[in-house]
Amino acid sequence: MQYRTYNILPSFGTNTYLIWEENSKEAAIIDPAAPSQHMIDEIKTMNINLKYLISTHGHADHIGGNQFINDNFDVKKCIHKDDADLLIDPKKNLSAFWSPEIIAPKADVILNDGDIIKLGNEKIQIIHTPGHTQGGICLLTENLLFSGDTLFAEGIGRTDLPGGNYKTLINSIKTKLFVLEGDIKVLPGHGLDTTIEDEKVGNPFVGLIAR
Repeated sequence: MQYRTYNILPSFGTNTYLIWEENSKEAAIIDPAAPSQHMIDEIKTMNINLKYLISTHGHADHIGGNQFINDNFDVKKCIHKDDADLLIDPKKNLSAFWSPEIIAPKADVILNDGDIIKLGNEKIQIIHTPGHTQGGICLLTENLLFSGDTLFAEGIGRTDLPGGNYKTLINSIKTKLFVLEGDIKVLPGHGLDTTIEDEKVGNPFVGLIAR
């Protein structure tokens, strides 16, 4: 699987990812954080078929560009069932607490744990990892894990926001992510990439250093 990283919402440092399968050129965008004409123009020049928009969760800094993507491409919009209502509720997606309020398009595809999304011959596995939000997910494809706001390099997602739960998040990481191969590259919703092994050892919240 090929990917590019965009930082189109610098104030939040949100990572937006474009992924595509090289042979079929079928693609998905993960967490478009804000409208970006530059990103749109680049995608259109890449000769790829953008099929899916996948939200790892429903917070405003991860869905702020959903409407813009939807206006420019014929995509299927996907989110876990437990976060679907955050797309259309500014209070729940937290945008009501700053300007402007965000109301994203409703989801076309409601995701559940274990679901598979296909791009050409590549499979993207949905891993439900609640704790940051109730419907937070990670996306696993080959040796890449797009971890949203579940797991960061030497960090974890906040759990002090509505729908967050610290014990639930820790359990999600330990039982859903730390069982994966250690060399899997972790591409988080914020910050630098890491690996499963590095976080199992050095993460101050869930790694060996925390025990």
